[in-house]
Amino acid sequence: ALLTGESKPIEKNVKDQVIGGSTNGSGVLYVEVTETGDKSFISQVQSLISQAQSQPSRAENVAHKVAGWLFYIAVVVALIALLIWTIIADLPTAVIFTVTTLVIACPHALGLAIPLVVSRSTSLGASRGLLVKNREALELTTKADVMVLDKTGTLTTGEFKVLDVTVLSDKYSEEEITGLLAGIEAGSSHPIAQSIVNHAEAKGIKSVSFDSIEIVSGAGIEGEANGHHYQLISQKAYGKALRMDIPKGATLSILVENNEAIGAVALGDELKETSRNLIEVLKKYGIEPLMATGDNEEAAQGVAEVLGIQYQANQSPEDKYKLVESMKNQNKTVIMVGDGVNDAPSLALADVGIAIGAGTQVALDSADIILTQSDPGDIESFIELANKTTRKMKQNLVWGAGYNFIAIPIAAGLLAPIGITLGPAFGAVLMSLSTVIVAINAMLLKLDPK
Repeated sequence: ALLTGESKPIEKNVKDQVIGGSTNGSGVLYVEVTETGDKSFISQVQSLISQAQSQPSRAENVAHKVAGWLFYIAVVVALIALLIWTIIADLPTAVIFTVTTLVIACPHALGLAIPLVVSRSTSLGASRGLLVKNREALELTTKADVMVLDKTGTLTTGEFKVLDVTVLSDKYSEEEITGLLAGIEAGSSHPIAQSIVNHAEAKGIKSVSFDSIEIVSGAGIEGEANGHHYQLISQKAYGKALRMDIPKGATLSILVENNEAIGAVALGDELKETSRNLIEVLKKYGIEPLMATGDNEEAAQGVAEVLGIQYQANQSPEDKYKLVESMKNQNKTVIMVGDGVNDAPSLALADVGIAIGAGTQVALDSADIILTQSDPGDIESFIELANKTTRKMKQNLVWGAGYNFIAIPIAAGLLAPIGITLGPAFGAVLMSLSTVIVAINAMLLKLDPK
Protein backbone atom coordinates (compact mmCIF):
# COMPACT_ATOMS: atom_id res chain seq x y z
CA ALA A 1 0.00 0.00 0.00
CA LEU A 2 2.89 2.35 0.78
CA LEU A 3 4.24 1.99 -2.75
CA THR A 4 1.18 1.34 -4.93
CA GLY A 5 -1.76 2.90 -3.10
CA GLU A 6 -3.74 -0.35 -2.79
CA SER A 7 -6.13 -0.27 0.18
CA LYS A 8 -6.38 -4.04 0.70
CA PRO A 9 -4.02 -7.05 0.38
CA ILE A 10 -3.53 -8.22 -3.22
CA GLU A 11 -3.24 -11.90 -4.01
CA LYS A 12 -0.05 -12.86 -5.83
CA ASN A 13 0.66 -16.10 -7.66
CA VAL A 14 3.78 -17.76 -9.06
CA LYS A 15 5.56 -15.54 -11.63
CA ASP A 16 3.66 -12.41 -10.49
CA GLN A 17 5.79 -9.31 -9.95
CA VAL A 18 6.17 -7.91 -6.42
CA ILE A 19 7.92 -4.76 -5.22
CA GLY A 20 10.69 -4.60 -2.64
CA GLY A 21 9.27 -2.99 0.51
CA SER A 22 5.81 -4.56 0.15
CA THR A 23 4.42 -6.47 3.13
CA ASN A 24 3.54 -10.16 2.97
CA GLY A 25 0.26 -10.79 4.79
CA SER A 26 0.68 -14.41 5.89
CA GLY A 27 2.47 -17.59 4.93
CA VAL A 28 5.92 -18.07 3.39
CA LEU A 29 6.92 -16.10 0.31
CA TYR A 30 9.88 -16.94 -1.91
CA VAL A 31 11.01 -14.03 -4.06
CA GLU A 32 13.42 -13.91 -6.97
CA VAL A 33 15.32 -10.62 -7.22
CA THR A 34 15.27 -9.42 -10.84
CA GLU A 35 16.33 -5.76 -10.50
CA THR A 36 18.95 -4.22 -8.20
CA GLY A 37 20.60 -0.86 -7.60
CA ASP A 38 19.55 1.91 -10.00
CA LYS A 39 16.94 -0.34 -11.61
CA SER A 40 15.05 -0.99 -8.37
CA PHE A 41 11.59 0.50 -7.80
CA ILE A 42 12.71 2.91 -5.07
CA SER A 43 15.66 4.11 -7.16
CA GLN A 44 13.34 4.83 -10.07
CA VAL A 45 11.07 6.86 -7.77
CA GLN A 46 14.10 8.75 -6.47
CA SER A 47 15.21 9.47 -10.03
CA LEU A 48 11.77 10.81 -10.95
CA ILE A 49 11.77 13.12 -7.90
CA SER A 50 15.22 14.50 -8.78
CA GLN A 51 14.11 15.02 -12.38
CA ALA A 52 10.99 16.90 -11.24
CA GLN A 53 12.85 19.12 -8.77
CA SER A 54 15.40 20.12 -11.40
CA GLN A 55 12.69 21.67 -13.60
CA PRO A 56 12.38 25.48 -13.19
CA SER A 57 9.33 26.98 -11.52
CA ARG A 58 6.79 28.75 -13.74
CA ALA A 59 5.93 31.28 -11.03
CA GLU A 60 7.09 34.82 -11.69
CA ASN A 61 8.11 37.10 -8.83
CA VAL A 62 6.18 40.23 -9.76
CA ALA A 63 7.51 42.20 -6.79
CA HIS A 64 11.11 41.78 -7.98
CA LYS A 65 10.18 42.87 -11.50
CA VAL A 66 8.33 45.98 -10.32
CA ALA A 67 11.16 46.86 -7.91
CA GLY A 68 13.62 46.56 -10.81
CA TRP A 69 11.56 48.89 -12.99
CA LEU A 70 11.24 51.35 -10.11
CA PHE A 71 15.02 51.42 -9.56
CA TYR A 72 15.77 52.32 -13.16
CA ILE A 73 12.92 54.83 -13.36
CA ALA A 74 14.00 56.57 -10.13
CA VAL A 75 17.66 56.81 -11.15
CA VAL A 76 16.86 58.06 -14.67
CA VAL A 77 14.32 60.62 -13.40
CA ALA A 78 16.76 61.82 -10.68
CA LEU A 79 19.55 62.30 -13.25
CA ILE A 80 17.19 64.15 -15.62
CA ALA A 81 16.05 66.36 -12.73
CA LEU A 82 19.68 67.09 -11.79
CA LEU A 83 20.53 68.05 -15.35
CA ILE A 84 17.43 70.14 -16.09
CA TRP A 85 17.36 72.04 -12.78
CA THR A 86 21.08 72.75 -13.04
CA ILE A 87 20.41 74.37 -16.43
CA ILE A 88 17.24 76.31 -15.60
CA ALA A 89 18.11 77.16 -11.97
CA ASP A 90 21.30 76.35 -10.06
CA LEU A 91 23.15 73.33 -8.63
CA PRO A 92 21.78 73.59 -5.03
CA THR A 93 18.19 73.62 -6.36
CA ALA A 94 19.00 70.70 -8.66
CA VAL A 95 20.46 68.69 -5.73
CA ILE A 96 17.29 69.27 -3.63
CA PHE A 97 15.02 67.93 -6.40
CA THR A 98 17.40 65.02 -7.08
CA VAL A 99 17.63 64.00 -3.40
CA THR A 100 13.84 64.33 -2.96
CA THR A 101 13.30 62.08 -5.99
CA LEU A 102 15.63 59.37 -4.64
CA VAL A 103 14.19 59.59 -1.09
CA ILE A 104 10.54 59.37 -2.16
CA ALA A 105 11.35 56.47 -4.53
CA CYS A 106 12.98 54.40 -1.78
CA PRO A 107 11.18 51.05 -2.34
CA HIS A 108 10.41 50.27 1.31
CA ALA A 109 6.67 49.86 0.65
CA LEU A 110 7.33 47.77 -2.45
CA GLY A 111 9.93 45.68 -0.65
CA LEU A 112 7.50 44.98 2.21
CA ALA A 113 4.39 44.59 0.04
CA ILE A 114 4.85 40.84 -0.48
CA PRO A 115 6.74 39.71 2.68
CA LEU A 116 4.16 41.29 5.01
CA VAL A 117 1.28 39.55 3.21
CA VAL A 118 3.19 36.24 3.15
CA SER A 119 3.92 36.51 6.87
CA ARG A 120 0.26 37.14 7.65
CA SER A 121 -0.84 34.42 5.23
CA THR A 122 1.55 31.84 6.74
CA SER A 123 0.22 32.59 10.21
CA LEU A 124 -3.40 32.23 9.10
CA GLY A 125 -2.59 29.00 7.26
CA ALA A 126 -0.94 27.48 10.34
CA SER A 127 -4.08 28.19 12.37
CA ARG A 128 -6.03 26.08 9.85
CA GLY A 129 -3.51 23.21 9.73
CA LEU A 130 -1.81 24.41 6.53
CA LEU A 131 1.98 24.43 6.42
CA VAL A 132 3.11 26.61 3.49
CA LYS A 133 6.62 25.59 2.44
CA ASN A 134 6.67 27.49 -0.85
CA ARG A 135 4.81 30.80 -1.10
CA GLU A 136 4.85 30.71 -4.91
CA ALA A 137 2.29 27.91 -4.55
CA LEU A 138 -0.24 30.49 -3.35
CA GLU A 139 0.08 32.53 -6.55
CA LEU A 140 -0.04 29.46 -8.81
CA THR A 141 -3.13 28.03 -7.07
CA THR A 142 -5.20 31.01 -8.24
CA LYS A 143 -4.37 29.99 -11.84
CA ALA A 144 -5.01 26.24 -11.34
CA ASP A 145 -6.77 24.32 -14.12
CA VAL A 146 -6.61 20.75 -12.77
CA MET A 147 -6.25 19.10 -9.36
CA VAL A 148 -4.95 15.50 -9.50
CA LEU A 149 -6.00 13.61 -6.37
CA ASP A 150 -4.65 10.36 -5.00
CA LYS A 151 -7.35 8.03 -3.63
CA THR A 152 -6.00 5.89 -0.79
CA GLY A 153 -5.22 7.99 2.27
CA THR A 154 -6.20 11.22 0.50
CA LEU A 155 -9.86 11.00 -0.53
CA THR A 156 -10.34 7.83 1.52
CA THR A 157 -9.16 6.78 4.97
CA GLY A 158 -6.76 4.19 3.53
CA GLU A 159 -8.07 1.62 6.03
CA PHE A 160 -10.01 -1.50 5.09
CA LYS A 161 -13.30 -1.19 7.05
CA VAL A 162 -16.77 -2.66 7.28
CA LEU A 163 -18.97 -0.46 5.10
CA ASP A 164 -22.25 -2.31 5.58
CA VAL A 165 -23.77 -5.37 7.28
CA THR A 166 -26.91 -6.71 5.58
CA VAL A 167 -29.40 -9.17 7.11
CA LEU A 168 -30.72 -11.69 4.56
CA SER A 169 -32.83 -13.86 6.88
CA ASP A 170 -35.87 -13.10 9.07
CA LYS A 171 -34.43 -15.40 11.77
CA TYR A 172 -31.59 -13.01 12.65
CA SER A 173 -31.11 -9.37 13.62
CA GLU A 174 -28.21 -7.21 12.45
CA GLU A 175 -26.63 -7.50 15.90
CA GLU A 176 -26.80 -11.30 15.79
CA ILE A 177 -25.31 -11.41 12.27
CA THR A 178 -22.49 -9.08 13.35
CA GLY A 179 -21.80 -11.32 16.38
CA LEU A 180 -21.60 -14.40 14.13
CA LEU A 181 -19.31 -12.61 11.68
CA ALA A 182 -16.95 -11.52 14.46
CA GLY A 183 -17.01 -14.98 16.03
CA ILE A 184 -16.13 -16.89 12.88
CA GLU A 185 -13.28 -14.43 12.11
CA ALA A 186 -11.94 -14.30 15.68
CA GLY A 187 -8.29 -15.35 15.89
CA SER A 188 -7.51 -14.63 12.23
CA SER A 189 -4.80 -12.09 11.43
CA HIS A 190 -6.18 -11.38 7.95
CA PRO A 191 -7.06 -7.67 7.44
CA ILE A 192 -10.65 -8.54 6.45
CA ALA A 193 -11.07 -10.57 9.64
CA GLN A 194 -9.58 -7.83 11.78
CA SER A 195 -11.91 -5.26 10.20
CA ILE A 196 -14.99 -7.33 11.07
CA VAL A 197 -13.82 -7.99 14.66
CA ASN A 198 -13.01 -4.29 15.17
CA HIS A 199 -16.42 -3.32 13.76
CA ALA A 200 -18.20 -5.57 16.28
CA GLU A 201 -16.10 -4.25 19.16
CA ALA A 202 -16.81 -0.64 18.15
CA LYS A 203 -20.55 -1.35 18.28
CA GLY A 204 -20.24 -3.18 21.61
CA ILE A 205 -21.44 -6.49 20.11
CA LYS A 206 -20.14 -9.68 21.69
CA SER A 207 -18.61 -12.27 19.35
CA VAL A 208 -20.31 -15.66 19.13
CA SER A 209 -18.07 -18.47 20.40
CA PHE A 210 -17.32 -21.06 17.70
CA ASP A 211 -16.38 -24.65 18.58
CA SER A 212 -14.27 -25.25 15.49
CA ILE A 213 -13.09 -23.14 12.60
CA GLU A 214 -11.53 -24.36 9.35
CA ILE A 215 -10.34 -22.76 6.13
CA VAL A 216 -12.40 -23.43 3.00
CA SER A 217 -9.74 -23.57 0.28
CA GLY A 218 -10.10 -20.71 -2.18
CA ALA A 219 -13.49 -19.68 -0.76
CA GLY A 220 -13.40 -18.50 2.86
CA ILE A 221 -13.88 -19.98 6.32
CA GLU A 222 -16.36 -22.30 8.10
CA GLY A 223 -17.16 -23.37 11.66
CA GLU A 224 -19.64 -24.75 14.21
CA ALA A 225 -21.49 -22.65 16.79
CA ASN A 226 -24.49 -23.59 18.99
CA GLY A 227 -25.04 -26.73 16.94
CA HIS A 228 -25.22 -24.85 13.65
CA HIS A 229 -22.81 -24.95 10.71
CA TYR A 230 -21.76 -21.56 9.29
CA GLN A 231 -19.64 -20.46 6.35
CA LEU A 232 -18.24 -17.00 5.54
CA ILE A 233 -17.37 -17.13 1.86
CA SER A 234 -16.84 -14.78 -1.05
CA GLN A 235 -19.71 -13.76 -3.31
CA LYS A 236 -18.06 -15.68 -6.15
CA ALA A 237 -17.85 -18.87 -4.06
CA TYR A 238 -21.53 -18.57 -3.03
CA GLY A 239 -22.49 -18.42 -6.71
CA LYS A 240 -26.08 -17.19 -6.31
CA ALA A 241 -27.58 -13.79 -7.02
CA LEU A 242 -28.46 -11.64 -4.01
CA ARG A 243 -31.06 -8.87 -3.88
CA MET A 244 -29.08 -6.18 -2.08
CA ASP A 245 -27.25 -2.93 -2.74
CA ILE A 246 -23.49 -3.37 -2.77
CA PRO A 247 -21.31 -0.28 -2.22
CA LYS A 248 -19.24 0.47 -5.32
CA GLY A 249 -15.77 -1.08 -5.21
CA ALA A 250 -16.53 -3.03 -2.01
CA THR A 251 -15.51 -6.60 -1.23
CA LEU A 252 -18.56 -8.72 -0.33
CA SER A 253 -18.50 -11.77 1.95
CA ILE A 254 -21.61 -13.94 2.48
CA LEU A 255 -22.52 -15.58 5.80
CA VAL A 256 -24.16 -18.95 5.02
CA GLU A 257 -26.06 -21.31 7.34
CA ASN A 258 -26.86 -24.75 5.91
CA ASN A 259 -26.38 -23.48 2.32
CA GLU A 260 -28.71 -20.49 2.90
CA ALA A 261 -27.39 -16.92 2.92
CA ILE A 262 -28.38 -15.27 6.20
CA GLY A 263 -26.19 -12.18 6.06
CA ALA A 264 -23.55 -10.30 4.13
CA VAL A 265 -20.77 -7.90 4.99
CA ALA A 266 -19.34 -5.31 2.59
CA LEU A 267 -15.80 -4.12 3.22
CA GLY A 268 -13.73 -1.45 1.54
CA ASP A 269 -11.81 1.77 1.77
CA GLU A 270 -14.07 4.42 3.32
CA LEU A 271 -14.41 7.95 1.92
CA LYS A 272 -13.29 10.74 4.22
CA GLU A 273 -16.20 12.90 5.40
CA THR A 274 -14.97 16.06 3.67
CA SER A 275 -14.10 14.52 0.28
CA ARG A 276 -17.50 15.16 -1.33
CA ASN A 277 -17.53 18.81 -0.28
CA LEU A 278 -13.98 19.24 -1.60
CA ILE A 279 -15.05 18.16 -5.10
CA GLU A 280 -17.94 20.69 -5.03
CA VAL A 281 -15.53 23.46 -3.97
CA LEU A 282 -13.07 22.62 -6.78
CA LYS A 283 -15.83 22.78 -9.38
CA LYS A 284 -17.00 26.11 -7.91
CA TYR A 285 -13.50 27.54 -8.43
CA GLY A 286 -13.34 26.14 -11.97
CA ILE A 287 -10.68 23.54 -11.08
CA GLU A 288 -11.14 20.15 -12.74
CA PRO A 289 -10.79 17.26 -10.22
CA LEU A 290 -9.10 14.09 -11.50
CA MET A 291 -8.41 11.03 -9.34
CA ALA A 292 -5.21 9.09 -10.10
CA THR A 293 -4.72 5.98 -8.00
CA GLY A 294 -2.57 2.88 -7.86
CA ASP A 295 -5.67 0.98 -6.76
CA ASN A 296 -7.48 -1.43 -9.07
CA GLU A 297 -10.13 -0.47 -11.63
CA GLU A 298 -13.12 -1.64 -9.57
CA ALA A 299 -12.12 0.19 -6.38
CA ALA A 300 -11.21 3.36 -8.30
CA GLN A 301 -14.45 3.35 -10.28
CA GLY A 302 -16.50 2.97 -7.10
CA VAL A 303 -14.99 6.05 -5.45
CA ALA A 304 -15.04 8.10 -8.68
CA GLU A 305 -18.73 7.40 -9.29
CA VAL A 306 -19.66 8.41 -5.74
CA LEU A 307 -17.74 11.68 -6.13
CA GLY A 308 -18.78 12.27 -9.73
CA ILE A 309 -15.25 12.75 -11.10
CA GLN A 310 -12.95 11.33 -13.79
CA TYR A 311 -10.29 8.82 -12.73
CA GLN A 312 -7.19 6.87 -13.76
CA ALA A 313 -6.66 3.45 -12.09
CA ASN A 314 -3.60 1.17 -11.73
CA GLN A 315 -1.29 4.18 -11.82
CA SER A 316 2.39 3.56 -11.01
CA PRO A 317 4.60 6.47 -9.80
CA GLU A 318 5.85 6.86 -13.38
CA ASP A 319 2.27 6.85 -14.73
CA LYS A 320 1.26 9.64 -12.33
CA TYR A 321 4.43 11.55 -13.24
CA LYS A 322 3.64 11.30 -16.97
CA LEU A 323 0.03 12.29 -16.33
CA VAL A 324 1.09 15.52 -14.59
CA GLU A 325 3.80 16.13 -17.20
CA SER A 326 1.37 15.76 -20.11
CA MET A 327 -1.04 18.29 -18.59
CA LYS A 328 1.77 20.77 -17.93
CA ASN A 329 2.85 20.36 -21.57
CA GLN A 330 -0.69 21.47 -22.49
CA ASN A 331 0.04 24.71 -20.53
CA LYS A 332 -2.31 23.69 -17.72
CA THR A 333 -1.50 24.70 -14.15
CA VAL A 334 -1.61 21.46 -12.14
CA ILE A 335 -2.12 20.87 -8.42
CA MET A 336 -1.24 17.38 -7.13
CA VAL A 337 -2.54 16.00 -3.82
CA GLY A 338 -1.12 12.77 -2.36
CA ASP A 339 0.43 11.02 0.61
CA GLY A 340 2.53 8.05 -0.47
CA VAL A 341 5.88 7.13 -1.98
CA ASN A 342 4.09 6.62 -5.29
CA ASP A 343 2.87 10.24 -5.20
CA ALA A 344 6.25 11.87 -4.45
CA PRO A 345 7.52 12.33 -8.05
CA SER A 346 4.26 13.91 -9.24
CA LEU A 347 4.06 16.08 -6.09
CA ALA A 348 7.50 17.47 -6.94
CA LEU A 349 6.66 17.93 -10.64
CA ALA A 350 3.26 19.59 -10.24
CA ASP A 351 3.02 23.39 -10.15
CA VAL A 352 1.64 22.98 -6.63
CA GLY A 353 2.18 19.84 -4.55
CA ILE A 354 -0.09 19.27 -1.53
CA ALA A 355 0.85 16.45 0.85
CA ILE A 356 -1.39 14.82 3.43
CA GLY A 357 0.29 15.21 6.83
CA ALA A 358 -0.19 11.56 7.81
CA GLY A 359 1.61 10.44 4.63
CA THR A 360 5.18 9.31 4.04
CA GLN A 361 8.20 11.51 4.69
CA VAL A 362 9.26 11.45 1.03
CA ALA A 363 5.83 12.83 0.03
CA LEU A 364 6.05 15.57 2.67
CA ASP A 365 9.54 16.53 1.49
CA SER A 366 8.38 16.74 -2.15
CA ALA A 367 5.35 18.98 -1.52
CA ASP A 368 4.86 22.75 -1.39
CA ILE A 369 1.95 22.60 1.06
CA ILE A 370 1.34 20.16 3.92
CA LEU A 371 -2.11 19.47 5.40
CA THR A 372 -1.08 18.77 9.00
CA GLN A 373 -4.54 17.47 9.96
CA SER A 374 -4.69 15.06 6.96
CA ASP A 375 -8.14 16.39 6.09
CA PRO A 376 -8.93 16.96 2.38
CA GLY A 377 -11.46 19.58 3.50
CA ASP A 378 -8.50 21.80 4.44
CA ILE A 379 -7.76 22.16 0.72
CA GLU A 380 -10.82 24.42 0.58
CA SER A 381 -9.20 26.66 3.21
CA PHE A 382 -5.94 26.61 1.22
CA ILE A 383 -7.67 27.70 -2.00
CA GLU A 384 -9.43 30.51 -0.11
CA LEU A 385 -6.10 31.49 1.47
CA ALA A 386 -4.37 31.47 -1.93
CA ASN A 387 -7.00 33.69 -3.55
CA LYS A 388 -7.14 36.20 -0.69
CA THR A 389 -3.34 36.27 -0.30
CA THR A 390 -2.81 36.90 -4.02
CA ARG A 391 -5.45 39.64 -3.95
CA LYS A 392 -3.67 41.37 -1.04
CA MET A 393 -0.32 41.04 -2.81
CA LYS A 394 -1.74 42.73 -5.91
CA GLN A 395 -3.30 45.51 -3.82
CA ASN A 396 0.02 46.20 -2.09
CA LEU A 397 1.92 46.11 -5.37
CA VAL A 398 -0.55 48.51 -6.99
CA TRP A 399 -0.23 50.88 -4.04
CA GLY A 400 3.57 50.54 -3.77
CA ALA A 401 4.11 51.03 -7.49
CA GLY A 402 1.26 53.48 -8.11
CA TYR A 403 2.35 55.73 -5.28
CA ASN A 404 5.87 55.93 -6.73
CA PHE A 405 4.75 56.55 -10.30
CA ILE A 406 2.73 59.56 -9.06
CA ALA A 407 5.16 60.80 -6.38
CA ILE A 408 8.42 60.57 -8.39
CA PRO A 409 7.47 63.11 -11.10
CA ILE A 410 6.21 65.54 -8.41
CA ALA A 411 9.42 65.05 -6.39
CA ALA A 412 11.47 65.76 -9.53
CA GLY A 413 9.75 69.14 -9.85
CA LEU A 414 7.25 68.47 -12.62
CA LEU A 415 4.65 70.70 -10.91
CA ALA A 416 7.17 73.35 -9.76
CA PRO A 417 6.00 75.84 -12.44
CA ILE A 418 2.59 76.01 -10.69
CA GLY A 419 4.16 76.28 -7.23
CA ILE A 420 3.89 72.63 -6.06
CA THR A 421 7.20 71.21 -4.81
CA LEU A 422 8.31 68.61 -2.26
CA GLY A 423 11.33 68.82 0.01
CA PRO A 424 13.47 65.83 1.07
CA ALA A 425 11.94 65.81 4.58
CA PHE A 426 8.35 65.74 3.29
CA GLY A 427 9.37 63.11 0.76
CA ALA A 428 10.66 60.92 3.62
CA VAL A 429 7.32 61.31 5.45
CA LEU A 430 5.37 60.22 2.34
CA MET A 431 7.69 57.27 1.83
CA SER A 432 7.19 56.15 5.47
CA LEU A 433 3.41 56.64 5.21
CA SER A 434 3.23 54.36 2.16
CA THR A 435 5.00 51.64 4.18
CA VAL A 436 2.47 51.97 7.01
CA ILE A 437 -0.45 51.70 4.55
CA VAL A 438 1.03 48.51 3.05
CA ALA A 439 1.48 47.00 6.53
CA ILE A 440 -2.09 47.80 7.60
CA ASN A 441 -3.49 46.33 4.37
CA ALA A 442 -1.52 43.11 4.93
CA MET A 443 -2.89 42.74 8.49
CA LEU A 444 -6.45 43.02 7.16
CA LEU A 445 -6.03 39.60 5.45
CA LYS A 446 -8.52 37.18 7.07
CA LEU A 447 -10.11 33.81 6.34
CA ASP A 448 -13.83 33.10 6.57
CA PRO A 449 -14.78 31.16 9.74
CA LYS A 450 -15.24 27.41 9.18
